[in-house]
Amino acid sequence: MKKIGREVLFLKAVEGNPRNGEGAFIRLKNGAILYAYTRFTGADWNDDCAADIAALTSFDEGETWGDERILFHHDENSRNLMEPNLLRMNNGDLGIIYLRKDKGSENAVPYIARSSDEGKTFSEPVRIIDDDNNYFVLENDHVIKLRNGRILIPLNLHSVETDKGYEVIEHGLKCVFASDDDGKSWKEIAKRQDIPFPHRSETGLQETALYEQKDGRIRALSRTDMAFQYECFSDDFGKSWTEPEPNRFFSSPDSPLLMKRCGKYTVVIFNPIPNYNTRPDIAWGRTPFVMGVSEDDGKTFPKMYFLEDDENNGYCYPAIFSGDDYILVSYYHSNGSGIPLNSNKIIKIKYDELT
Repeated sequence: MKKIGREVLFLKAVEGNPRNGEGAFIRLKNGAILYAYTRFTGADWNDDCAADIAALTSFDEGETWGDERILFHHDENSRNLMEPNLLRMNNGDLGIIYLRKDKGSENAVPYIARSSDEGKTFSEPVRIIDDDNNYFVLENDHVIKLRNGRILIPLNLHSVETDKGYEVIEHGLKCVFASDDDGKSWKEIAKRQDIPFPHRSETGLQETALYEQKDGRIRALSRTDMAFQYECFSDDFGKSWTEPEPNRFFSSPDSPLLMKRCGKYTVVIFNPIPNYNTRPDIAWGRTPFVMGVSEDDGKTFPKMYFLEDDENNGYCYPAIFSGDDYILVSYYHSNGSGIPLNSNKIIKIKYDELT
């Protein structure tokens, strides 16, 4: 299998900044590219540790990056801010949706903020879900805006109510929240879904990604512990969904996948080898890292390429940006640490590499 892409940025985890990753791209009105990502601070890298939403800008189509700054700081009332998603709002604003975890509780909910000056300043972040108890998981670069203007947020609920209060659990339920007024108000529009035969699965449906097909049908793919990503479809803009079932092309449970349209192609990025019991425990089995390329709107992926093939490192949580004649992909890189949630790498792939 051919390896494609070349490195244009490597944000190495260092002392005091133990983790960088889970980013998203957007084209600014002046032609530059903004990249927002999760930047951990302090001594620890775990999901509940201190983290901010940072950003970099490229003025030369991703070749070089600068203007590093913090877009949103965690504060004394939050554990961290994570998982940025960037989108162009219907009124032309730049929108950002991210996950906030409060101190003193086990909750995690998404927030939205807007910028009318292309990311120089943002409005006060507004909570999307009015819930002080439950733990929702949102992934980077997973929010989508449909062609009809509706914004969809795929979330996975990871908490249950017990006699002692709310408890965070591994088993996830797929949830879909939507806005039809350009992000001003939100509602949960779909029935929450579990994996078939949920008593057989510890993970349930996790880290759901959405993809809008050319015919308007929406495809959802969720990470599971059942060897494959489970997928389901919606024909009514996310309100109702088919029963989740395994997609036997996309493996799991190593990490979530991401599917996006890039020019004439549909591309998907994922870890192709399940983390089977006797596999060496290197970077949680998140290696290699591959891109599939489709010219039939994601029905088939006859072209497969390595993005990373070093078995001594792990890679996960991609973001994808489509340029005029190239694709940018960012992702976690374990950088020899044995922990894939470590450093942040961006590569640039020219479209002529996909021939």
